[in-house]
Amino acid sequence: MMATEAVSPSSASLLLKEYEWRDMDEADKESVVQRPRIDFGSISDIVGPIVEDVRVRGDEAVKELTKKFDRCDLEEVCVEMSQVDWPEGLGKEVTDAFDTAYENIKLFHEAQRQEELKVETMPGVTCRRMSRPIGSVGCYVPGGTAILPSTVLMLALPAKVAGCKTIVMATPPRQDGSISPEVLYCAKKIGVTHLLKAGGAQAVAAMAHGTETCPKVDKIAGPGNQFVTAAKMQLQNSEAMVAIDMPAGPSEVLVIADGGADPAHVAADVLSQAEHGADSQSVLVAIKGVDMEKVQEEIRTQLAKLPRNEAASKALTHSFAVRVDSLEEACEFSNIYAPEHLIVNVEGAERCLDMVENAGSVFLGRWTPESVGDYASGTNHTLPTYGYAKMYSGVSLDTFLKKITVQSLSKEGLKGLGPAVEIMAEVEGLEAHKQAVTMRLKSIHEGH
Repeated sequence: MMATEAVSPSSASLLLKEYEWRDMDEADKESVVQRPRIDFGSISDIVGPIVEDVRVRGDEAVKELTKKFDRCDLEEVCVEMSQVDWPEGLGKEVTDAFDTAYENIKLFHEAQRQEELKVETMPGVTCRRMSRPIGSVGCYVPGGTAILPSTVLMLALPAKVAGCKTIVMATPPRQDGSISPEVLYCAKKIGVTHLLKAGGAQAVAAMAHGTETCPKVDKIAGPGNQFVTAAKMQLQNSEAMVAIDMPAGPSEVLVIADGGADPAHVAADVLSQAEHGADSQSVLVAIKGVDMEKVQEEIRTQLAKLPRNEAASKALTHSFAVRVDSLEEACEFSNIYAPEHLIVNVEGAERCLDMVENAGSVFLGRWTPESVGDYASGTNHTLPTYGYAKMYSGVSLDTFLKKITVQSLSKEGLKGLGPAVEIMAEVEGLEAHKQAVTMRLKSIHEGH
């Protein structure tokens, strides 16, 4: 079968295009897992001048760009959070919900602390590894199509647990210059140090280079649109000397379902990612026994009731379903796709874990919707997308730490190890390296 035939949908009238795994060769599989194409070349051409403008003109450039893109006249670009009042008017139900998420996320990330590693590799030769927080970090919190206070928790809270001294939160202001009270509540509760009232490439550039009011950061973390992603990737390879958490594209989910999965639950999981935006993607891998007609009908019914119906509908145009015969085939396909979110809605879901090689975060079992990880289970929702789960991890405590190695040798240790180092240095033609060892060995032999 030709690749073009294998990737033709079985029914163009369906909301989710459907493919048959057994009919697909390797080329077909590679074709169908390709994400909606992002032209990073043209995006970089747009982002480059913005980044340079902020580097040169600082706050003034950020103000002008915020007026242009967010239609907001900023009085102050960046302020210390100590000068920002606690928001008023939030109901107890709302603050209790965020408090629950705060505690779970804090607990899970605190548990990621590792004891200092210490190993004696040979007698008298001790090697250690210790963790230290990154001094200054930037947390990008999107705010274009929806407010995302949960992202404040996912970024700033691990940074606080790690011990970062300066935590800058960048988020787009509303047209009156204010920031969502839910976002401010989370930021104040965590102990964010600075609030940067800006979004887009200009916010990333302000944190990377620093401005008159915004501290320069050493690392930037957080999701964002294609312009934010392009700015992050550009700046990590520039004189700004800034690291980033990961490249990231539009949000995505892959749902593995068997015949026992409730079609309504499967449809809800598919739509929960589709509603993120028109460029999101949802993939359903249906094991033999799934009633796809019921699933498609549930998607149609639930979609019609969504407030973000338009965005979800567009996302579904490049979403699809793959029919497979077994859980093994489902996991094989999932590993090729490498999803940001992997939902395993099957009987005995635990057995799937040994087969998972590429995924940002896994949601295991009938009662684990992706939504719980997005908000409050404790894991982090800032995850690799666009297939980057093959080589990147999601945000964790380690995102905000750097690891420093230490070695210490006794005289006996150098006597045992030194000769091997001398020979290796000689092989590589690095005489000064050899002499640094030889002179010390000589001192030991002479009794110094």
